[in-house]
Amino acid sequence: MSEPSSKELFEFKRTLQELSDKRGRGTELVSVYIPPDRQISDVAKHMREELSQSANIKSKQTKKNVQSAIEVIMQRLKLFPKPPEKGLVMFVGMVPRGGPGTEKMETYVFEPPEPIKTYIYHCNSEFYLEPLREMLEEKETYGLAVLDRKEATIATLKGKRIDILKTLTSGVPGKHKAGGQSQRRFDRLIDLAAHEFLKRIGEHMNEAFLQIDDLKGIILGGPGHTKEEFLNGDYLHHELKKKVITTVDTSYTGEFGIREVIDKSMDVLSEIDVMREKKLVQRFLRELINEDGLASYGEREVRQHLQMGAVEVLLLSEDLKYQRGTYECASCGHRMEKTGRDLPDTETCPSCNDQMRLSDRRDMIDDLVEMAEEVGTEVEIISTETEEGMQLLRAFGGIGAILRYRP
Repeated sequence: MSEPSSKELFEFKRTLQELSDKRGRGTELVSVYIPPDRQISDVAKHMREELSQSANIKSKQTKKNVQSAIEVIMQRLKLFPKPPEKGLVMFVGMVPRGGPGTEKMETYVFEPPEPIKTYIYHCNSEFYLEPLREMLEEKETYGLAVLDRKEATIATLKGKRIDILKTLTSGVPGKHKAGGQSQRRFDRLIDLAAHEFLKRIGEHMNEAFLQIDDLKGIILGGPGHTKEEFLNGDYLHHELKKKVITTVDTSYTGEFGIREVIDKSMDVLSEIDVMREKKLVQRFLRELINEDGLASYGEREVRQHLQMGAVEVLLLSEDLKYQRGTYECASCGHRMEKTGRDLPDTETCPSCNDQMRLSDRRDMIDDLVEMAEEVGTEVEIISTETEEGMQLLRAFGGIGAILRYRP
């Protein structure tokens, strides 16, 4: 199952924003989420039942609008012999454009960027978007381990999903009077057993985490000093050691300890994405001030470098609010592209002075992302929540590029 591209994610975010602005006059906007393993015939049967139930709605207008929406859904379902690979979402309803009588049926049907897990039918005055919003949350995988001398739990965190991979117990006895044995010898045996347990934890973590290609980081937790002893010792593979972000003191081990680690690390995790953005913009700025630096900025220059395939990373501000339009002259056939905030419908043709008409209008981020994907350029949409993000927008017009080579 392929990951969504930057362009697909951007379009998905924009559609989600459009949908979140829609409001119905009553509870008449219908949302349907169909998982990939759900039979279309089952959904159609459910829609027929809902159509029958809607006859009980007291308001005549709401009843009519709900029934119309369900009928549109039933017609659209006929186009799908089975749900797409990631499932199907449908948003249908009468949305007012102004005062009473301006309602118009609007229909959105698309495959989401991630698989739908649960079948949902929802009818309200706004579309039900929470499952889609969750798909936009960060999905990097983090490794988690909570340990002391007696037990250890190894897990992963991806988005909001926690997977417990392994629970280990040591059998290491607590320190107490040894009775007839030498206290020192008994303590040595305990330390040796603890060392072997830490080795076993390291082996299981290496096995679990080294196979995760996109592992973003590792967080260690637990009561006492065992986690620091583990980190400072030679128990974890050197590649994984470099990915340890922080250690966290917890009151528990086991699954409760894992949840405690997550709760106490949220600030750290949210900072990581911000730091990644900051580092990218800082790298761009360093290249820019270097005489032979590999950076460019501004729409015209970056477009040229994209066309040449010279851009390694394209940096675009999320607040870039421009359009890219194509004008065509019916008299002489001349075509011209123009960028602006609000493009006029006509322009004067520079070749024959006749009127050129706007034949195509698209969001500039869409346009640049499409160019980047054609030449295998990585795209990063930079937020304006950091000083560096604001600098990219204000000083460089929201468009920057880190180059593969100097053309």
